[in-house]
Amino acid sequence: MNFRKAQGKEDPEINLIPFIDVLLVILIFLMVTTTYSRFTELQITLPTADAEKSQEKPSQIEIGIDAQGRYKINNEAVSFLDAATLAGDLKKAAQAVGKDGASDPVIIINADRSATHQSVIDVLEAARIAGLAKVTFAAQASSGSK
Repeated sequence: MNFRKAQGKEDPEINLIPFIDVLLVILIFLMVTTTYSRFTELQITLPTADAEKSQEKPSQIEIGIDAQGRYKINNEAVSFLDAATLAGDLKKAAQAVGKDGASDPVIIINADRSATHQSVIDVLEAARIAGLAKVTFAAQASSGSK
């Protein structure tokens, strides 16, 4: 004997909460790993100057750095131990070019394109230690394409 009343079969349900959780995790993963396009070039129109060139050339110290990390100050090779010794060599060069009355020479850094970043930073640190504040970098104009 069956005392149970006839019950209708329950329809199966799809539980959407775990599905939504998985989709949110995938969405967060995609947002974190997406790379955004970056502008590699800026179109800049540089201003022009109509001023005449200066007749007097400031005193300057040229520092060359080759790809192997060797240094030259005014085309004379110097040995590099640390930034303090290079600063001493820079002070000597500043005194040599400062004999004509210029007090603060301009340091021009001519670094090879394969020179390490650290070697250029060492020159900047040596200039700071030597008290020489006017520093610039030499570059050549590109030929248009590589």
